[in-house]
Amino acid sequence: MAADPDVAELSYEQARDELMRVVAELEQGAPTLEHSLELWERGELLAARCEQWLIGAKERLDAARQHGADANGAQN
Repeated sequence: MAADPDVAELSYEQARDELMRVVAELEQGAPTLEHSLELWERGELLAARCEQWLIGAKERLDAARQHGADANGAQN
């Protein structure tokens, strides 16, 4: 797993896709407990990265809505 890209550099889609791969591998059963733990830890990092992207997207939408509301209020 050392060759995996740094989680902080992944796009939402990259992190989501890798998280799905990690979950599928965990569901199939890793060959060792150590590998299972590595997968779990990677999955936690990937899930957190996805959450960061989603929070950022919500903040951008909220800002755009607020800007739209401010612009509409100034026109009235």
